[in-house]
Amino acid sequence: MLVSVSGLYAQKLEKAELKTFQADTLTNEYLDTLNVRKALVVNDYSLIGVQYGVGLSSVMWNPPQEQSMLFVPVNFGVTYTRYGQMFAMPYFAFKAGLFYAKEGYQFEYNEEYDWTYKIEGAEKAVLEVVELPLLFQFHYDSWNFKIIAEVGCYGGYRLGIQRFPGKTGNVRPELEYSFTETDRRLDYGLKGGAGLALVFDPLEFHITASYKHSLSSLYTPDHYSQYYYRFAYPSNIVVSVGVHYHLTKRTGRTKADLKKMAKDMVYHPELFENENTDSNSRTRDNRR
Repeated sequence: MLVSVSGLYAQKLEKAELKTFQADTLTNEYLDTLNVRKALVVNDYSLIGVQYGVGLSSVMWNPPQEQSMLFVPVNFGVTYTRYGQMFAMPYFAFKAGLFYAKEGYQFEYNEEYDWTYKIEGAEKAVLEVVELPLLFQFHYDSWNFKIIAEVGCYGGYRLGIQRFPGKTGNVRPELEYSFTETDRRLDYGLKGGAGLALVFDPLEFHITASYKHSLSSLYTPDHYSQYYYRFAYPSNIVVSVGVHYHLTKRTGRTKADLKKMAKDMVYHPELFENENTDSNSRTRDNRR
């Protein structure tokens, strides 16, 4: 029994000496060599921004037609993004916006049939559109950097059109800037993309690439023949840059946090007793 007690005492003494040794080794010189970083805690926050982009536009034709990508340097709008959690998952955001853009199509010469396809006598057309995207965004944050991926849907309206006859076309004057009765102007579809952001609170600078595919054909299926349906679904690839401003704090204590803390200090002072005791102890140790 005496041996067991002695052994137990020796183990406790050895642990105590080890803790003392570890504490003694934490000198000021040693602590100066440590690289201590503050942990990043991202709040639920909001930002508003403006974007400008350029795009490549084409159309998914049925039946297929020879075409080339149409460069359209007009795509700008405003966005609102709300960062928070969904189903206890962090790194989530909801994004909405309002955009004005141009898109269209451009047919190419078909060597097999020795002709260029046309719609209303036009080899090329450019449409003006306005759209409202609603996107779910996933993001990974560091202090000054963010990776973004987003997916969702959009609704839009085709405001106007300009038709170009090209080399072999012949557009009637009344249709050059006008829609026909068989043209569809209501637009809707799917949208997604990915990008990077540089964060300098309270500003963020975004670079994104997105893809948009319409589920609304440019015209009614029977516009050419009531027996032979045709479809035309526009799609766009857009690269854009944006500047965004934080409406609420991204990191650190928010106004809501400070108000809650002030309320707790008045109505629940016991929550801060341990903190005050530790602070006073550190103050006395520093004076010694």
